[in-house]
Amino acid sequence: MPRRNVLRLDAPESYYHVYARGNSRHRIFLDEHDYITFLNLLERYLSPEEAKNSYGISYPNFYNRVDLLAYCLMPNHFHLLVYQRQPRDLTSLMQSVMTSYSRYFNTKYKRSGSLFESRYRASLIVDDMYLEHITRYIHLNPRSWRDYEYSSLPYYLQRDEVSWVRPERILSLFESPSAYENFVMDYEENKKMLDILKKELASES
Repeated sequence: MPRRNVLRLDAPESYYHVYARGNSRHRIFLDEHDYITFLNLLERYLSPEEAKNSYGISYPNFYNRVDLLAYCLMPNHFHLLVYQRQPRDLTSLMQSVMTSYSRYFNTKYKRSGSLFESRYRASLIVDDMYLEHITRYIHLNPRSWRDYEYSSLPYYLQRDEVSWVRPERILSLFESPSAYENFVMDYEENKKMLDILKKELASES
């Protein structure tokens, strides 16, 4: 089962459901470019190719240190499902992404102060059987989940492919991408499981 914490259990070779929300539930994505910027940051830190800034200095690279299995960006919060290989890899990744995005957002909108409500929440997944259900929970966040632009669902349905999103661990549990899509559609039968996952992130209610 998921175990709720703020990464108190920093375990190697482990899965985490990561969640962060805007301060006072304010929006953290105001337009399309904001969503794209956040995704570009994930790509920067998780791609196999090391990215560099305008001075030629390399950004931290977490490829094969943290795998991003699933994500969904919503107006005032985001969800990630990740696999970290060594302790503190996830912490370092989230610090890099959230600090860079906060700096971008505050500069763009001429604001100051904390963009996010807290650092982030991370639930350690201690039972692999929950992994597929967590991806469904993440992908069902948007009301129009089938056509939502800012989730990893297209990579699960093989409509697209990128090196920094790695759904293979989850898809290997299904016969085909269409079988996964049917699983996501099967909401009512598994509503109890989704309710359990929601309670793991108490701040969401």
